[in-house]
Amino acid sequence: MELIQQLSQELKLRPAQVEAAVRLLDEGNTIPFIARYRKEMTDSLDDAALRDLSDRLEYLRNLQKRREEVIRSITEQEKLTPELETAIQAAATLAEVEDLYRPYKPKRRTRGSIAREKGLEPLAAAIRVQNTLREPLSMAAEYVNPEKGVETAEDALSGAMDIIAEDISDDGEIRKALRLLIHRAAVVTATGDSTENTTYKMYYDFKEPVGRIAPHRVLAINRGEKEGFLKTAIVLEEEKALEAIRRKTVIANNACSRAVMEAAADSWKRLIAPSMENETFRELFENASEQAIRVFAENLHHLLMQPPLTGQVVLGWDPGYRNGCKLAVVDPTGQVLDHGVIQVTQSEGQKKKAEALLLSMIQKHHVTLLSIGNGTASYETEQFAARLIQEHQLKDVHYLITNEAGASVYSASKLAQEELPEYDVTIRGAVSMARRVQDPLAELVKIDPQAIGVGQYQHDVDQKALAGTLDGVVERVVNHVGVDLNTASPALLRHVAGITAATAGNIVAWRNANGRFTGRRQLLKVPRLGPAAFTQCAGFLRIHGGKSPLDDTPVHPESYALAQQILEKLGFALEDLQDKEKLARLAARRKQVDEARLARELEAGEPTVHDILDALVAPGRDPRSDLPAPLTRQNIVKLSDIKVGTILRGTIRNVTDFGAFVDIGIKTAGLIHISHMSQKRIKHPLDVVSAGETVQVKVISVDEGRGRIGLALVKADA
Repeated sequence: MELIQQLSQELKLRPAQVEAAVRLLDEGNTIPFIARYRKEMTDSLDDAALRDLSDRLEYLRNLQKRREEVIRSITEQEKLTPELETAIQAAATLAEVEDLYRPYKPKRRTRGSIAREKGLEPLAAAIRVQNTLREPLSMAAEYVNPEKGVETAEDALSGAMDIIAEDISDDGEIRKALRLLIHRAAVVTATGDSTENTTYKMYYDFKEPVGRIAPHRVLAINRGEKEGFLKTAIVLEEEKALEAIRRKTVIANNACSRAVMEAAADSWKRLIAPSMENETFRELFENASEQAIRVFAENLHHLLMQPPLTGQVVLGWDPGYRNGCKLAVVDPTGQVLDHGVIQVTQSEGQKKKAEALLLSMIQKHHVTLLSIGNGTASYETEQFAARLIQEHQLKDVHYLITNEAGASVYSASKLAQEELPEYDVTIRGAVSMARRVQDPLAELVKIDPQAIGVGQYQHDVDQKALAGTLDGVVERVVNHVGVDLNTASPALLRHVAGITAATAGNIVAWRNANGRFTGRRQLLKVPRLGPAAFTQCAGFLRIHGGKSPLDDTPVHPESYALAQQILEKLGFALEDLQDKEKLARLAARRKQVDEARLARELEAGEPTVHDILDALVAPGRDPRSDLPAPLTRQNIVKLSDIKVGTILRGTIRNVTDFGAFVDIGIKTAGLIHISHMSQKRIKHPLDVVSAGETVQVKVISVDEGRGRIGLALVKADA
């Protein structure tokens, strides 16, 4: 119950909501399922809130587990006191638990531990009490013991000072005070003098307060240090640190007090400062990583939610120099119609052959869109495509550039051999490129999310945390959009709630052996997909043209009877969902429904009734269709065409902490710095723009020499 109360207070949720969510999670329910189909139990906690709760729940349970481990270890040493146990149980973070455990943690042999072995701990304790006027050296004379290696009083005092220094370093209260001081008064520094690398030039003489350093700068200097171009440090005025320690250790004004002060100085320089510098850098890096992962996740979400360009015959174009450009034409369903290889960067003769083949493929298959990969030779390829469109007046043909350099190649390597067994792996890349604009989500899930590249410093952050967060984003989007059970690949199916990679393969194998699914209940015939998995996944899988029109909606099979009751209450029947005119009347009738009253009449939950009504009026609806379509072009813009003051349309390719990079139709992406996104101060660029969004921008600077274009946001297209 204490755990429920703590989660409730921290997350600002009612205890009943938390208790229900924790119970559902512990029972093995997936987050998408709880968010969509158990709203009455959690009072409509959404996916994001449930993920936050799940993460915090895991942390707090791990924290309690560590508390118990520490208490058990100290108990075994027969050193546990009631006060210490209370302090450990009250520790709010893992760091606090470790601070309390530090004095009792098994250590390698240190100067302090060696002094203890020599019997000098009582001397150290007597000095630290500071309640005598005796000189410490005089006190130390009583502990001379040549048999234990204590030859002189000076040896004894030196050993005692080592023990005091170590005890000060292990004091949790002292470390807590110093940790706060470092965050308030210390600075991060970076230095470098490399003439071979200018990437980190701005950090060669860098200082910024620990409490204010931007996350992306932390990641930059971390990378620079790893690559050997930077040396970093946490700098705190020594006197400030010693004053903080003295306040906790010096309680008198005598010779023993001065000895304690001397030991404190040694403790700070030799033990505490190096330890806390590492700890501070680790904390800064972890916080910066969390921020970078959040930005990456937000970018990925918007990228995956890009609306599909349906009804297009697409020519996927994988650019290249030496081995040429790979082409593949796919029809609106993604089936390959044609493929080939052309050279657009070699001799004039090869360019003419390329033009003839390309024109032939476009005309033969009525291609309407060219999807060009943003990789090697993409700029030359774009120029070639734009010239072809203009010279041959291909008014119905447009082109666009796919988002990520290298992602097409990665995607091609991930495409299962059985998907396109008759094509060379290089051609599969072009096929993937074409299919990506037809359904971005279905293709992008085949790529390792880290390889998509819509973030910052993604290779520097905690890879396990990054993978877990990005997998959660993919899961959230896939289940929000829904999956066509009869066309989905195993790569897409495995992200559906309740479906494992093995089960996804079994679904496709069953489909290949038995033909199309005609009803959701057929899933129970799939090997290793039992009732529990069916409950979790069924509502997120769609069947177009199946036996029941409800199978093409987000209505869960457990609510089919309720859905039919709702239709009857409104004067409609199930088959009316397949009649456009009746469906239009149902949509009009839905606007007049008193949902609360209807829910009471049917003894059902109001959130469920609301969701069913929304689903009934739009069977087969793709939520991505509400978003603006990707920006396509027919003409290429040259860098020389870019003038300060020009207003352009572009597509946000990547969002970072400091701004957003925009594809404005030339090889070089323009940058909208955060300071040019709004007349008002904003906390983060993601508050204003998102990856994949089409925006209007004004050119505010052009640096041809450095290949940089500065932009200001005019407005985001609605």
